[in-house]
Amino acid sequence: KARPLQEVLEDSEQPMFNRAVSGLYPPGSIFKIVTAIAGLQEEVIDRLTKIEDTGQIELGGMSFSNWYFTEYGKTEGMVDIIKAIQRSNDIYFYRVGQRLGIKKLADWAKYFGLGSPLGIDIPGEAGGVVPDPEWKKAEKMESWYTGDTIITAIGQGDLQLTPLQVNQITSVIAADGNFCKPYLNKERKPECFKLEIEEKNLALTAEGMKKACSEGGTGWPFFDFQPQVGCKTGTAEFGDPDDKTHAWFTVFAPWEEPEIVVTVLLEKAGGGADKAAPVAKELLEYWFEGEKGSEKINLK
Repeated sequence: KARPLQEVLEDSEQPMFNRAVSGLYPPGSIFKIVTAIAGLQEEVIDRLTKIEDTGQIELGGMSFSNWYFTEYGKTEGMVDIIKAIQRSNDIYFYRVGQRLGIKKLADWAKYFGLGSPLGIDIPGEAGGVVPDPEWKKAEKMESWYTGDTIITAIGQGDLQLTPLQVNQITSVIAADGNFCKPYLNKERKPECFKLEIEEKNLALTAEGMKKACSEGGTGWPFFDFQPQVGCKTGTAEFGDPDDKTHAWFTVFAPWEEPEIVVTVLLEKAGGGADKAAPVAKELLEYWFEGEKGSEKINLK
């Protein structure tokens, strides 16, 4: 039964709000894709770099934990970049954030198009927030600390992105570093350019995303999915009094010759793997098995 327009407009759940382009959320572990590329490009890590997962680290009198340690009391030993993405290891990315520093990390985030509108051809697109010391001083009248840097590196803190921007991050990896402005009008000419990211670093990140949706990764709903995909899970804290979290999942498929990127955000729903990933799986099942209604496009 149709609801009166006024009732819809006054609904506290804001069903008319275009969350895909206007909603701002902490991206959680999805942002580790950007941190990985930044660390590799700035050469603070490489393929052979291993960092020990100690479960938690102490910094400035505060404790920062890995999700696996928090939930199960376990650690994962020495972790390289591929395993770090596969297992979404917080300790690894805390350390990468420390080595990078906030300036380089923020610069790379902005290079991915974050912190400003991407320019999609519909109104209301938000630009998001990529925090740094200047932003924090202006907005909060507070100093920046190393703790701010390391939580930004795992997609928490004051970092705010739209689902469209998260989708764009994934698209850059799927398209071998090509950045294409998003649009809906199919008559519009694509606007694309190549980001200056080394092929080997794109390949390492893509390999980690492949492992994330393979046995042993965090994206368990996709372990048996065909074709092979590349993915990243995210479970983002946002200061909810009941400790609820946003569930994120972003995926490109197929892994070898990508033609589609899907990003799912479920507000206050819980974990990315168990809540958002099954939704993405249904969408991809439809794409590969159902009537798509449009020609396939090779993202590369």
